[in-house]
Amino acid sequence: MSTPIEDYALIGDCETAALVSRNGSIDWLCLPHFASPACFASMLGTGDNGHWSIAPKIEARCTRRYLDHTLVLETTFESDDGSALLLDFMPIRGGNAHLVRIVRGIRGNVPMCMEMALRFDYGRSVPWVTRIEDDALRAIAGPDMTVLRTSAPLRGENLKTLSEFTVAEGESVHFVLSYGPSYDELPPPADPEQALCETVNFWQEWASRAKLNGEYTDAVERSLITLKALTYRHTGGIVAAPTTSLPEQLGGQRNWDYRYCWLRDATFTLLALMNAGYFEEAQAWHDWLLRAVAGSPDQVQIMYGIHGERNLLEWEVQWLSGYENSKPVRVGNAASEQLQLDVYGEVADAMLHAHLGGIPRNEIDVALHIALNEHLATIWQQPDQGIWEVRGEPQHFTYSKIMAWVAFDRAVKTMEKFGVQGQVERWRDLRDTIHREVCQKAYNSEVGSFTQAYGSNQLDASLLLIPQVGFLPCTDPRVRGTIEAIEKKLMYNGFVLRYRTENVDDGLPAGEGAFLACSFWMVTALRMLGRVEDARGLFERLLSLRNDVGLLAEEYDPRAMRQMGNFPQALSHISLINAAFEFTRASSPGQQRAESSPATPGAPKKPRETA
Repeated sequence: MSTPIEDYALIGDCETAALVSRNGSIDWLCLPHFASPACFASMLGTGDNGHWSIAPKIEARCTRRYLDHTLVLETTFESDDGSALLLDFMPIRGGNAHLVRIVRGIRGNVPMCMEMALRFDYGRSVPWVTRIEDDALRAIAGPDMTVLRTSAPLRGENLKTLSEFTVAEGESVHFVLSYGPSYDELPPPADPEQALCETVNFWQEWASRAKLNGEYTDAVERSLITLKALTYRHTGGIVAAPTTSLPEQLGGQRNWDYRYCWLRDATFTLLALMNAGYFEEAQAWHDWLLRAVAGSPDQVQIMYGIHGERNLLEWEVQWLSGYENSKPVRVGNAASEQLQLDVYGEVADAMLHAHLGGIPRNEIDVALHIALNEHLATIWQQPDQGIWEVRGEPQHFTYSKIMAWVAFDRAVKTMEKFGVQGQVERWRDLRDTIHREVCQKAYNSEVGSFTQAYGSNQLDASLLLIPQVGFLPCTDPRVRGTIEAIEKKLMYNGFVLRYRTENVDDGLPAGEGAFLACSFWMVTALRMLGRVEDARGLFERLLSLRNDVGLLAEEYDPRAMRQMGNFPQALSHISLINAAFEFTRASSPGQQRAESSPATPGAPKKPRETA
C-alpha cells in the first residue's frame, strides 16, 4: 500500500523539491528543476521506479519536525536500545543541485540501512553506476548524472545501491547526492555540515522578514515557507505543486500535472506576500506574470512553465501504475490550451493591487493591460471552460463572466487612481453591461442563489468570491443567499466541494474530495457576513487537517480522513494565509480586494462580532 499523502514532508532549494516520507524514504524528486523528469518516482509507482530510504534496521518509533523557521527536516527514530535523527535538506544552489542527508547518533548504538534506487525519466531508466572514488558512486543515463558521496560502506545489489552501518551517540554519517548534466564535469563535493549551517541561515533569515502577528503566526509562517519553496528563484514563478497526478479520488482519473504556474492564483498570491511583508517576492511574481503573458493578447494562456514556457503538451506515463493505482499518470497539462475568461480579470486585478502595494508601473504594464482588455472586449460573450478547467463542453460560467467584469472594473480604477490614459467610458460601459447580464442570467430565484452557469440550477464554490472581488456586497440578499446555499448544499462533512460532480457533466467520471481553497474562501465569506465565530470554527477545523509538519494537499476526503490531490498545494497554503489575515489584520484581504485598497502590513484589530 502507498504511503499516505499526508505522511510526506517537503524539502527543496527554490528550484526543485523532494518529498520525504515519515519513514525516511524520498519517493519523489525531479531534477534539475520542478518540471524535469523525476529520478525518484515510487510515489506514483513502486519502489522499482526510484526511491532513497534511510531508516533503522530495527523497529523504531518516529517523530519529525522542521528546524525552527526553516525547511530543514529532522526525523527522530527512537528504540529501546538507542535513538538517531535524520536531517534532510537541499542547499540553495551556487551551481549544481545537492540533496544532503545526515544521520546523527543521539543515544546508544542504532543499526541503520540505506537503500537507493535511481531511476531517471519518471522511473523508467536504470542508470549505469560506477565507483569513481573510494567514497563516491556516479550514475549516468542519457543526459542525467548524479554522484553519491558518503563515508558509509556501499554495495550494489539488484540494480540498487545499499549500505548498512551503525551510528553511535555523538557520531554523524553523511550522504550527499549531487546532480549535473552527464556531458559535464563531475559535480563538485559539498561540505554537508557547512551546507546545513548555510541552509538553516538562509531560511531563518528569510522567515525573519515576515511581518506577522496574532494567534495564527506559526501556521502562516509555515505556509509562507512552503510558498517560498515552491517559487522558482530565477524567475519568480510559483508552481501550483511540486507533484503530478496525485489523485483527487483514489482510483479516479482526476489526476493532473501541477508543476506549472497558474495565472488565476495571481491576486491571492500577491495579497498573501504583500500583507506578510514580502514585497520583493511579490514583485518577482508580478514580473514573472507580465513576462509570461507578454505577446499577442489572443494567445494568453491560463498557465505557463516556471520560465514562462507555453508548450505544456499533455501525455500519459504508461509505465507508472499511479498513486494507489490511480491512472493515468499525466505529464503536461492540456488545460493550458483552454479558453478561460477569468484569467483576464485575475491579471487586471493583480496589476492593480501590485501598483497599490507600491510595485512601480511602467509603459509596458499599461500597454499590456489595455491590450488584454481590448481583446477581452471581443470575446467575453463566448462560453469557456471556466475556473475548474472542465473537460466537457464550454458554458457561460458565472464566475468567468464576473471576472470579465473585474477586468474592466480594474481598468477603470487604474485609470482613475493613477491618471492612466485609456478608454474609460468604454470600459465603464462594458463593466456595467456585464454586471447587468450576470444579475439577469446567473441568478436563479428558485434556488435563491447565483448558479454555476447561465440557466443552471447547480451551485459552484467559486461564487463565494463574489463579495471578495467587489461584484456585489455581502449585504445584498442575493449574495447572502448564495453563500448560505453553498454552505447548505456543497458542504461535505464540514468542508466545501467545488461543485457536485455527480450532477454536472464536466467530461470526467464523478467523484473528488473537498477542495481546501474553497473551504478557506468560505471562511472569508462567513467573516464578511459578520459570522465571525462560524468563520473561526471552520478555519480552525481546516488548520487541524494539516499534517504533522504543517502541510496541506489540494483536497481532503472527509470520509476517509485523508489528504488528496497534489501536495503540498500552493493555493491551499495561500488561502490559509489570506484566511488567517481575516482575523489578525485591520484591513483583511477580502476587504482589500473588494475595495481595491492597498495591501500593507498592519496591526491586528478585534474582529467585529455578529449583531
